[in-house]
Amino acid sequence: MIARFLTPLVAALAFAVPSYADIVNIQPVTSDGGIEAWLVEDNSIPFVAMDLWFEGGGSIDRPDARGAVHLMTALLEEGAGDMDAQTFAAELEGLAASFSFDIYRDELVISVQMLTQNRGEVLALLRDVLLEPRFDEDAVERVRGQVLSVLEADANDPDTIAAAEFNALTFGDHPYGSRLEGTPESVAALTRDDLIAAHRSALVRDRVSVGVAGDMSAEELGPILDTLLGDLPTSDVALPEPSEVSDVGGITVVDFPTPQSSVYFGHAGIARDDPDFFPAFVMNQVLGGGGYRSRLMEEVREQRGLTYGISTWLGLSKSAPMMQGGFSSSNALVAEAIEVVQDEWAEIAENGITEAELAAAQQYMTGAYPLRFDGNSTIAGILAAMQADDMPIDYIASRNDNVRAVTVEDIQRVAAELVDSDALHFVVVGQPEGLPTEN
Repeated sequence: MIARFLTPLVAALAFAVPSYADIVNIQPVTSDGGIEAWLVEDNSIPFVAMDLWFEGGGSIDRPDARGAVHLMTALLEEGAGDMDAQTFAAELEGLAASFSFDIYRDELVISVQMLTQNRGEVLALLRDVLLEPRFDEDAVERVRGQVLSVLEADANDPDTIAAAEFNALTFGDHPYGSRLEGTPESVAALTRDDLIAAHRSALVRDRVSVGVAGDMSAEELGPILDTLLGDLPTSDVALPEPSEVSDVGGITVVDFPTPQSSVYFGHAGIARDDPDFFPAFVMNQVLGGGGYRSRLMEEVREQRGLTYGISTWLGLSKSAPMMQGGFSSSNALVAEAIEVVQDEWAEIAENGITEAELAAAQQYMTGAYPLRFDGNSTIAGILAAMQADDMPIDYIASRNDNVRAVTVEDIQRVAAELVDSDALHFVVVGQPEGLPTEN
């Protein structure tokens, strides 16, 4: 089980192709019971992929049971119904099917791949997972031990420490302020009743988005939705309120004995449904999202040799969108690297980007987009992600046009409003030279 802090929608949609996107025919399906899904039917091979995205994710943990949804999610593959973990795994393998379970800040994601000929049996197993997970004591203790081992290892990982400290400083008591995996103390204290409660709150029919791609018709999908999801409960826990993000910048140093400092930085960002999202999206590509072509890679790595790599991204978490970045540098050079980042942040805020930079970013972003549509499993995930983020059904067809429509004037206006070097906060984990040891 790998917990991720970046929004899954960014990963799913940041890169993806017009030639293929043009032939992705999305059919909206509504079951007799009122459950909605998006379907891309493809009968070329006898294979079906399905993604279920449950809104809430790790953010709906009770404050006194942090890590419960994460641990519960890791246990969903450890037996269901009358099958223990070994029997369940053998049954799934015998059907040549696969389930995967992932937990994010805002979503719990279940992905399924199955052959058409085994579809009925596989969906019956999935229904057992959704409605009757076992949470057997031996499985709970084994998976709990795995989670505790990961937490112990992460306590000695500078990158993880930097992200966790940044989140704690930025979000405070909000669920985003603490790790969704919990702490060693909170995980050790979780009971089976906590896991049952987490399951009841996280897997609910009124917060599920469904994407399906492959050998299935709309007529077949409707009844499947009701059978699979119709008996799930409705939500009993409120989603978290939006989080206020401080506009006070600065540098926080976490002393850690390592020759290389890990740096995590950012400030408040822009929501996915903001009218200015696409100018911000393209601007970030130029600033730090474009790999070796980005300004920060050019200035921090190529011109000065201060880091091996640096990147920025638009964090689209629902309660607090952010503009963020990260890099590592030797303790002797990290102070200079931070100064360069601050200068580039101020430069793009004041002067925007050039026509040449815009053209290069647009060419890459529109050309790379179709490459994400490389199979039914990926498409099912994109369909569910789009619904989870309230995106229009025609987004795939219009996305590249929206990128091409951005002008340098748009970016200069948005950069002046969004990018703020004074609000930029850096968390440095290491023993950097020339930086204060306190805020």
